Amino acid sequence: MKNIAFVTYCKAPNLTPDDATAVLPLHDSGITVTPVIWNGTSCNWQTYDAIILRSCWDYHQRLDDFRRWLDHIATLQIPLWNPMEIVYWNLHKKYLQDLAARGVSIPQTIWLKAGSPAPLQTLLQDYGFAQAVVKPAVSATAWQTWRTSLANAPHDQTKLDELLRFSDVMIQEFIPEVTISGEWSLLFLGGEFSHAVVKRPKNGDFRVQSDFGGTYHAQMPPPELIEQAKNILHKMNRALLYARVDGVVRNGDFVLMELELTEPQLFLNLHPPAPQRFASAIAAIL
Repeated sequence: MKNIAFVTYCKAPNLTPDDATAVLPLHDSGITVTPVIWNGTSCNWQTYDAIILRSCWDYHQRLDDFRRWLDHIATLQIPLWNPMEIVYWNLHKKYLQDLAARGVSIPQTIWLKAGSPAPLQTLLQDYGFAQAVVKPAVSATAWQTWRTSLANAPHDQTKLDELLRFSDVMIQEFIPEVTISGEWSLLFLGGEFSHAVVKRPKNGDFRVQSDFGGTYHAQMPPPELIEQAKNILHKMNRALLYARVDGVVRNGDFVLMELELTEPQLFLNLHPPAPQRFASAIAAIL
């Protein structure tokens, strides 16, 4: 039997219910899964044939520690998936800048460095944003993410100043389609499209995460949407164990909101063939 680590965090020490769906098909493929908290103190990582990043969902609040942990794993030369350099690149949302330079459509974004002066109302006026979403450049599950507008900008200035004290910040134009038709998540396993979900915020909100009352359901995307997501992944030019391509359809085009390559929820439990596909993709990289 091969032995792999599914890397998790302190609030899900025994795997999330979604990740747990892959345990049995992996066992049937001759692979044992052990859940391991990434910053636990007693793990001998060298006992594993591979390390699979899964629900390490507090990395953004302990970024320096997480990077040190990645550096440690690199010294051990244990296979990490997704690959180490992809994970490093994906931690900071400036990866969206890189993809935009390669022709990927993303929301219009203002990028601010930590500690820089940022007159919010003036920025919104200069960029023509009637409404915008403010978020740290390293974040997950809509952490420290909020919506503002020209009218509310003076009131929100203090909140932006506080965020800039410890983080790079991005201010994105608000995409109303998120609240109307929802946000797509297209899941790719072993480089192949597997399944998709549509996520919608609760009434009066813009955040699609379930932590804030958002809902999601499985839905088959049209072929042209799958093709657009594939084209984004092709620009990576790297083998990936998993990828979640999050975006909205705007005027017929797919606008990328996030390319989740580090620790995305894979929604395996919403698509019966998905756990076996994930297990087969893991078996292939081993």
